Amino acid sequence: MSDFIAMRHVTKNYAGVQALKDIDFQLKRGEIHCLCGENGSGKSTLIKILSGVVKPDEGSEITIDGRVFPHLSAHEALEQGVRVIYQDLALFPNLTVKENIAFQSFSEKGSPMVSWNQVEKTARGAMSLIGLDLDLNRLTGTLPIAQQQLVEITRALIGEPKLLVLDEPTASLTRKEVNALFEVIFRLKSRGVTTMFVSHKLNEVFEIAERVTVLRDGERIGEYVPSEIDHKKLVFLMTGRKYESALPSPVDPLAPNLLEVKNLTRNGEFTDLSFTVKKGEIVGITGLLGSGRTELALAIFGMTVPDSGSLLLEGKAIKPRSNSDAKKLGIGYVPEDRLRQGVIQAQSILDNMSLTVLEKLKTTLGLLDKQKMKTDAQTWVKDLQIKIPSLDSSVKTLSGGNQQKVVLSKWLATNPKLLILDEPTIGIDVLAKNGVHDLVKKLATKGIGIILISDEIPEVLSNCHRVLVMQKGRFVHELVPGPDAERDLLENFNLS
Repeated sequence: MSDFIAMRHVTKNYAGVQALKDIDFQLKRGEIHCLCGENGSGKSTLIKILSGVVKPDEGSEITIDGRVFPHLSAHEALEQGVRVIYQDLALFPNLTVKENIAFQSFSEKGSPMVSWNQVEKTARGAMSLIGLDLDLNRLTGTLPIAQQQLVEITRALIGEPKLLVLDEPTASLTRKEVNALFEVIFRLKSRGVTTMFVSHKLNEVFEIAERVTVLRDGERIGEYVPSEIDHKKLVFLMTGRKYESALPSPVDPLAPNLLEVKNLTRNGEFTDLSFTVKKGEIVGITGLLGSGRTELALAIFGMTVPDSGSLLLEGKAIKPRSNSDAKKLGIGYVPEDRLRQGVIQAQSILDNMSLTVLEKLKTTLGLLDKQKMKTDAQTWVKDLQIKIPSLDSSVKTLSGGNQQKVVLSKWLATNPKLLILDEPTIGIDVLAKNGVHDLVKKLATKGIGIILISDEIPEVLSNCHRVLVMQKGRFVHELVPGPDAERDLLENFNLS
């Protein structure tokens, strides 16, 4: 395959911080190329330069189809067939699915008149490429985040792209949806479309990549064929460190039940669910999107009310009717969508860390004790090894992994007995992911009961004492992680 895009001597400095250092990077026509690296390695800057959002430093060069550019504008990048789907979705939540999908194709025409029949035809045609079947008239903002991601991908397929850049496209997708996306990528490849794929899920990298380029600290470490490297070597290339994952410490066999869920039912969401969590135990819950995992978590956390069944915490019946009730009972919840539900992006790290314990931070006059706020926050920054510019910086300036640790810190500040983690490592890099896993296992050794919800089977098998499988609102299987557990789940429960 010939080179479709060649980037040479690409350098970018931000106020003295060198984001990229003399990078050479090539994409061949019709290939599937994975770009790997930790947060801060330079991946996003490289993508923004390629899409014309960021201008590289003088001396950089970009060649597309033989045409040389010192830099690209956003318009030139679109003209050259470059389409980018960023991890943070760029949809209009107040527009319908069909309007979001067809928006760009009609806005480029500049016509004051819109043919709604053509809008629908355009949207349906694009959705058919990935086998997507959604209500075209539904407001996009009311869709689950996984379906919003698919709408974003569908929109990018309009206009015959030559290069599709997917920045963490599977972060919120189930395995079934990932498979559908990969099928689309392979179909596009057969039509000569190049795909540049960025993912922190390394199993996906090995599954789809034809070549892998690794960046670290703004430098190109190398280019590899997946058959030349394995998971451990790729982690080392990305981080410069060797990491060995350890299973959680065994649960004390005499540990009492912390949480007991008995015959819990909420009509239309889950039915007759029963399970226990011991003190110091990590219980994993896995299953496809729509299986009822998050709905169960919300019921335990008091955000919804079950129709029947009971909850016991430390042997006492509880009926939380709000998140405030749950917090007072000693229950914490880290949501799947940290950007919309876990943090207030525009506010400072200090404010976010203090949100759950404002009552404890009041002085006798009813005012906030700012010094105590800072002292407590600094303790969490140190204990959780959160990398921040300062406590006064907004949360949106942090990497995904550090944002997730901020969310964890605000719930740990409540001194919880039970911590519910819903997809706690979505969209964060491998080192940050390992850090979160280590933290979870450390919390369990202190007697905190943990429910870890994830559709990544390796995640639950490597970090949980027991795993429950949900399908259509019911538990269908329970297992203790072991050598054959992953094969058991994939072969018998349609989780792939």
